Amino acid sequence: MRKSRYSSSRQKACQSCSVSKAKCDRQSPRCNRCRARGLTCIYRPPVSPEENTILSTPGTVNTEQMRHSPGSISDGRIPGVSEGTAENWNIVIPGGLASCNSSHTAEESRAGPMPIASSLSEHVDQSSQGATSECLDFSQLSLCCPINVDEIRTRWMDPYIQIPGKNVKSYPPGVLEFMSRVLKAYAGAATRGRGLPFVHPTQMTELQTSSPLITCLSLVRICESPLPGSENAAMAVLRREMETLIESHTTYSNDLSLLAAFQAYLIYLLVLYFRFDEGSHRSRHYTDDFIRRALINLQTIAHSASRQGLTCVADQNRTRPRWEEWIVVEAKRRTLYVMYIFDGVVASRDNLPLFLGTELHGLPVAASKYLWQATKRRDWERNYNVYLAEWRELGPTIDELWPIPDDMDDLSIAKRRSRVDHWLEDVDEFGTMLYAVTACTHEG
Repeated sequence: MRKSRYSSSRQKACQSCSVSKAKCDRQSPRCNRCRARGLTCIYRPPVSPEENTILSTPGTVNTEQMRHSPGSISDGRIPGVSEGTAENWNIVIPGGLASCNSSHTAEESRAGPMPIASSLSEHVDQSSQGATSECLDFSQLSLCCPINVDEIRTRWMDPYIQIPGKNVKSYPPGVLEFMSRVLKAYAGAATRGRGLPFVHPTQMTELQTSSPLITCLSLVRICESPLPGSENAAMAVLRREMETLIESHTTYSNDLSLLAAFQAYLIYLLVLYFRFDEGSHRSRHYTDDFIRRALINLQTIAHSASRQGLTCVADQNRTRPRWEEWIVVEAKRRTLYVMYIFDGVVASRDNLPLFLGTELHGLPVAASKYLWQATKRRDWERNYNVYLAEWRELGPTIDELWPIPDDMDDLSIAKRRSRVDHWLEDVDEFGTMLYAVTACTHEG
């Protein structure tokens, strides 16, 4: 048989430059672009024609996408996918991929840590590169829960039952559009393998390949550009994984795994709602029935995750917590805030009354970008020491972004606004989004 003209990959650029479609000077051991950005610089070895075989018929998954998605493919299946998903979706793994496992060769070890997903954004590449050099221990976390989490689980009942103390709110049309566009961007970022502002980069390096979050970020890639006629099959795959999560989330024994289940279910829901809803791939009945039931399930998982702790015990004593403790509670709170925003979008679409999430009163608002984006323990500890020095009292809480109470005096109002101004100096894009939504809604 005649040998293919391109029997091996002709890619000469490093992996990071190739993904970003940037010019690579091919310097060894690291190109100048990767060195300047602090990226992992890996030159891809030649790939055999068998490994380059990619099925493109309707009803199949592009295995090249799955190879560059978070997690590894071994034993001819996607790790963590529930029984029957791979067979029903007709995922075919080439022989070269089916024999690989999570261990690295000596050459790979000398080259440096492999990125989790070569298609992730450079921001995530930088974060994960720094994080992988740390030894993280997510066991025996000292967390506490300062709020009544039972109200999170029953929030879906608020429009139907008159509950004392619940304040009705209304999003202006412009704010509602802004919220929808931001959440839609999150769904799009997930399907393209990019970082999300409520998933900490270290989670991608510490989670096992069987983690529901790793599985989720691999599966949603099939929704980036679904082939004509395959949309319903893609939705069925995601729905099946959501059913598996709601059935199994109570079996997760540690905070990190339960947080991953919470985040995965939310990402599935965002992708289904924003990637398929507008393209008339599903009926209005599908939207009303499934989305409402899925929101109830999401609030159930959120309740389980929140019950494990939403703040660090050390924070209550104004001391520095372990980095691992802070990562879990900060990611959990951010995921919780995204869930509440999504709940508001869905309720507004269905013309249901909206209520202020008073059950979240006292929860810290999104942390400083210097804390969230820190990739090394020593950097985070240094930044947290600065945070403790600047915030002698407890840090800003989410209720400080809500309407100003009628009984608050002028001195308290000035102090509150000063605290919010101080917080805004260091926030990332997620904190800016939270402030924009609350400020434009409550005019405070």
